[in-house]
Amino acid sequence: MGPLLLLLPALCCAAPEPPLTRSRWDGHACPLGQFPCGNLSACLPQALHCNGEDDCGNGADEENCVDDSGWLQVLGNMLAARSGRTAGEDEGDTCWLEPVPARCRCRGRAVDCTEQDLAAVPWVSSNVTRMDLKKNKIRSLLDNQFAGYGSLRKLFFQNNRIRSISRKAFAGLSQLKMLFLSHNRITQLKPRVFEDLRRLEWLMLDNNRIAHIVPAAFAGLKSLYFLYMLNNSLTQMPNASLCVEMPRLSWLELEGNRLRAVHGAVFQECHDFTVLILRRNKLRWIQDGTFSRLSRLVELDLSSNSLAQLPAALFDGLAQLQQLNISYNPLAELSPGQFESLPHLRSLSLEGLEIPNIHNLTFHKLTHLSHIYFKRFQYCSYVPHVRSCKPNTDGISSFENLLANIVLRVSIWVIACLTCCGNLLVICLRSCLGTESSPHTTAIKSLCCADGLMGIYLFVIGAFDLQYSGEYNKHAQGWMGSLPCQLAGSLATLSSEVSVLLLTYMTLEKYCSIVFPFSHHRAVKKRTVSVLAAIWLLGFSLSVVPLCCKETFGNYYGRNGVCFPLQSELGERPSARGYSATIYLGLNLAAFITIVFAYSSMFYSIHVTASKTAGRGVCSREVTVAKRFFFIVLTDALCWIPIFLLKLLSLLQVEIPGTVTSWVVIFILPINSALNPLLYTLTTAPFRERVRGCLRAQRPELRQPPRTCTLLTPSTA
Repeated sequence: MGPLLLLLPALCCAAPEPPLTRSRWDGHACPLGQFPCGNLSACLPQALHCNGEDDCGNGADEENCVDDSGWLQVLGNMLAARSGRTAGEDEGDTCWLEPVPARCRCRGRAVDCTEQDLAAVPWVSSNVTRMDLKKNKIRSLLDNQFAGYGSLRKLFFQNNRIRSISRKAFAGLSQLKMLFLSHNRITQLKPRVFEDLRRLEWLMLDNNRIAHIVPAAFAGLKSLYFLYMLNNSLTQMPNASLCVEMPRLSWLELEGNRLRAVHGAVFQECHDFTVLILRRNKLRWIQDGTFSRLSRLVELDLSSNSLAQLPAALFDGLAQLQQLNISYNPLAELSPGQFESLPHLRSLSLEGLEIPNIHNLTFHKLTHLSHIYFKRFQYCSYVPHVRSCKPNTDGISSFENLLANIVLRVSIWVIACLTCCGNLLVICLRSCLGTESSPHTTAIKSLCCADGLMGIYLFVIGAFDLQYSGEYNKHAQGWMGSLPCQLAGSLATLSSEVSVLLLTYMTLEKYCSIVFPFSHHRAVKKRTVSVLAAIWLLGFSLSVVPLCCKETFGNYYGRNGVCFPLQSELGERPSARGYSATIYLGLNLAAFITIVFAYSSMFYSIHVTASKTAGRGVCSREVTVAKRFFFIVLTDALCWIPIFLLKLLSLLQVEIPGTVTSWVVIFILPINSALNPLLYTLTTAPFRERVRGCLRAQRPELRQPPRTCTLLTPSTA
């Protein structure tokens, strides 16, 4: 309620702007999916309207972008109508009251006793029109406490400790228009407790502990306009109509309760309803015809409930509805004619909904729709006649491009080239050196092949980004469900998993040779080939299983434009969520911990050996080894720790911006693939010596006496 009250002064004079609902302005027509630039003869596509930038040049594309339908319009009109009648009634610095409690402030005919540690209602002059008793310690309201205050119009009791209200507590308040009982401890309302408040218009009961709505409690409230019961403990609605006792009730707020069902009778007599908020309850069922009599309803909010389906005719009769919110419900489908009976609908919220049968006909008759909100920006292709469609991007892709950011679009080509060229160079160099035929070299070449696949994956994404440039939204749904996207995602998974497993295998081999030099049996080529084949087979299986089991995993690789299954979603199948968690938080995390432990043990072993060895250069060789090990572990950490955290947060249903995912996939994930050739080949002293030897053999003038390699520097880390 706080933000709403802060808006009240600003909304008093606000007049709603008419929506831009047609692609025509001053006789100039635009094709479907485009909208005019004011009185200019130019048209801009939907994506460029209301995006925060002046694309028209005259600012017309950023006009009328505020969604002021629904309660904003109702509240503005209501306050504007009442401002003339109530202006000046409490104004003036001179106090016109006598007596006034010593600890309270007086201004005009208003008394303010906020935060004065009062345990009971103080005695004030009988001609008081406004009484503020907020943030005190009042525990109960007794009979006839306000009997002498016939002029009182506003009474505020927020943030007290009120538990009980006596049956005749408000007797005598015949002129009261606003009663605020928010943030107290009220558990129940007695029948006819408000019957003397015949002119009451605002009743605020939010943030209490009321468990039941008893219609008899509101008897006598013939003028009540606004009833606010947010964040109570309501579990059910009454079977009788609320408006029998409150015939003028127009605004009902029941957000944040525990309502599970709404029966058809509860709103049958509510002909003046304009705003109905049922957000953040536990609604599972709404009887068909419940809203059929609410012909003046302007806003209906059913978001954040547990509605699995909506009756096909649920919104019949809502001829004046301007704003409808059914976001964040587990809806499995929408009837094609679900919104046909809403001719004046201007704003529709479908955020958080993953609806398979959504299509153009669902919104075809919503000709006045000016704002629509989806879970995915790709759905905007179904509503080309709506000027403002949000979101414009998922952080990875946008209306125009598969990769939303220009930096990403350029970087993906740079990183792909570095990854492919670096790994290809290592394979060629090791193949050209005759002495490079050890099992370890075979493992290095296999690692380069795996890392090279990551570069190919980046090339594929970059190529389709170019292909769909400027019109990605037309192809987004088809791309994410296409075979190329599935194969690209599978290729990235194969690359990352084989690379992780190979790094782990090579690290363990080196660990055994350094920590246990006399007990270790050196790897033979046959065993190495067998292990490498097993690793590739395992990586291939992990990447292909989601493709072969569509019924179990759904569109595993097609949840975003880059086709990489890193981020979990609320609607993701449990099997797919468990599978990705097993890979990233199980297999990969275990591999990372193993690598860190192995390199730490290797460095400790080398340090112990060096401390027992006399001779010059021992300390410098230790520093060299430490640097190599540090950079190997650092690059692994830079690559995998963000991925572990991102996966963990997504499993915990923490909302993660798509921008983070895109940067992780384009920059962080390929770190190891791009740097492994440098770390494991090009920067190793023995490999450099072999390259120099080859060069000296080709150019005699470069020949020098060969240098002896130290045993303390590992040939490969």
